[in-house]
Amino acid sequence: MKNTVVKYITIFALSFAIVGCSAVRNSNKTQKGAVVGAAGGALIGGLIGGNLKGALIGAAIGGASGAVIGNVMDKQAQKIETAVPGAEVERVGEGILINFDENSGVTFATNKADLTAASKQNLDKVIKVFLEFPDTNLLVQGHTDSTGSDAYNMELSKKRANSVVAYLKSNGVAANRLSMEGLGESMPRFDNNTVEGRSKNRRVEIAVTANQQMIEDARAQTN
Repeated sequence: MKNTVVKYITIFALSFAIVGCSAVRNSNKTQKGAVVGAAGGALIGGLIGGNLKGALIGAAIGGASGAVIGNVMDKQAQKIETAVPGAEVERVGEGILINFDENSGVTFATNKADLTAASKQNLDKVIKVFLEFPDTNLLVQGHTDSTGSDAYNMELSKKRANSVVAYLKSNGVAANRLSMEGLGESMPRFDNNTVEGRSKNRRVEIAVTANQQMIEDARAQTN
């Protein structure tokens, strides 16, 4: 898994160099979305396997259609940030990256994959936004801290991602919009040597991308 992560990071680092674009938290990407298309055009399947920021840039279609999609994503990102102020919401390429950690209220206890009552309440808020923008796909990634073995953490991260996906489905998000994966402890964002860092690493990230319908509608508008 760690070799796979390194491979994806390397590929998308080259994409960054080509397009000269970086992800800035909560920034407007409508115009930048028209430039990023040079990096390539994978959809949700291209996000599986690791670095979501790089993959979102690689999934951009670019051009005028990309700018139309970027405008819609700008609006959606603003609504998500308003709905869950503690979540880290980034506009990346023509998509959105949401990090649910302890600050957002969507958290997991050590060795647990069940959603708490508080977690469900915060997910309820973002679900309303997802339902308002139905022409998007959602990839849910589960992550753990470094406590336990690699194999155990991989399975736990899958269970955490699945808990979120199941909750989204049960509250009206269409199943065909959803994908999930677990990455275990392979992609920490914080120091696993501290209690605080481990708590923050027990997280779920969601990548929001345009589905085929949104892409076709954007192309129709620009043609």
